[in-house]
Amino acid sequence: MTKEKLDFRDYPINWNERGGRKWVYAKKPSGKWFNRRTIVSWILLLFWIAVPFIRVNGNPLILLDIANRKFIIFGAIFWAQDTFILALLMLSFVLFVVLFTVTFGRLWCGWTCPQTIFLEMVFRKIEYLIEGDYRERHKLDNSPWTTNKIVKKALKHTIFILISVAMTNVFLMWFIGSERWLEMIQEPITQNISGFAVMLLVSAFFYWVYSFFREQICTMVCPYGRMQGVLLDSKSIAVTYDYVRGEPRGGHGDGDCTDCKQCISVCPTGIDIRNGSQLECVNCSACIDQCNKIMHVTGKPPGLIRYASEAQIKGQQNSIWNARNRAYSVVLLLIFSFFVYTLVSRPVLETTILRTPGLLYQEQDSTLSNVYNIKIVNKTHDELPLELRVISHKGKIQMAGNTMLLKDQDMYESTFILFLPKSEVTSDKTKVEFGVFSNNELIETYKATFVGP
Repeated sequence: MTKEKLDFRDYPINWNERGGRKWVYAKKPSGKWFNRRTIVSWILLLFWIAVPFIRVNGNPLILLDIANRKFIIFGAIFWAQDTFILALLMLSFVLFVVLFTVTFGRLWCGWTCPQTIFLEMVFRKIEYLIEGDYRERHKLDNSPWTTNKIVKKALKHTIFILISVAMTNVFLMWFIGSERWLEMIQEPITQNISGFAVMLLVSAFFYWVYSFFREQICTMVCPYGRMQGVLLDSKSIAVTYDYVRGEPRGGHGDGDCTDCKQCISVCPTGIDIRNGSQLECVNCSACIDQCNKIMHVTGKPPGLIRYASEAQIKGQQNSIWNARNRAYSVVLLLIFSFFVYTLVSRPVLETTILRTPGLLYQEQDSTLSNVYNIKIVNKTHDELPLELRVISHKGKIQMAGNTMLLKDQDMYESTFILFLPKSEVTSDKTKVEFGVFSNNELIETYKATFVGP
């Protein structure tokens, strides 16, 4: 019985036929597209580092404070009560990713994905600097442990660890804010032992990913790559080999492809782009630059590998617009417009009044009373003096505390007692309505239940 030879589509390209890891030694890329990616990467890295320190009306530009259920996105503050608005924003983002992918393929992966930026523009560049290009690194990894190898490996991994710790701390500032982070690093570790342990674990994970797991995040873990088979079609723009022009390859006919395999040598996932669309391709454009260099040397026009759709290679399409991405655009526009409307029209205050659990009514002479818990969120950038009144009955409110003063984007929590005349209580569960006033102006109303005999 003969054993059928496995095809490159039968298993991940960075596995060998026995299922073991096949390390990818990618050649150091260079060229026009790589320079453009480098510029984009540095802009995004600077943005990522600067965000926790940028202030809009005194608040961070972006803050994902999960512990306090408070999210600030480009200056707009969202509380837990704004879940619906946040859901619309997330849905808009997902639809944008779908539309972008349908039109431009995995451009996100190659140009803006944090995994690619950190691996290709930070960690891999340090590796090139210390260990050399792909041939030197391959030789070093397969050589015996000498002083030179130990020094290079120790230096590389020490820098990788330091960068991983720095990455974790910057990400931490996105979730707790730069002020709290500065406070924490000035406090003894014993006061934040759990946070310190989490920081070390996350740093260790980053170090493991960028030192050892690497491109397997894209080829084996990331669900976005798995979606390509559904989202892409023959009209999607992607890094594509022009087989019409390139074949037959190897100088055995009129094809422009010299079969030099330089496009494979620079690929960070180790694929051969000439085999067509593949799950492992992250559209980094390194093969475009490398192929253009070969075309220049051989005196042929560049663009044998380029950003193009399958239909464009066949000469069937020039425009990137088609019925599919037009339909996605309309849906995205509608949902994003609804998000903007709900964001602009949301109330300035978010009030929640609930009767204190476990307590029934209290009876004093001619009145009955209930105890309530109140929570008010100020969604404006103004300081608001507030007053709570019962507007549905002739009752009296006794607050715990003297004043209700909400600062910019602040939250007020307290307890109060509502006294109602017995004549006003018509059933065991009487509906009452409260009004939240600021400078005698009714801002918001809230309905609750008053329990009576």
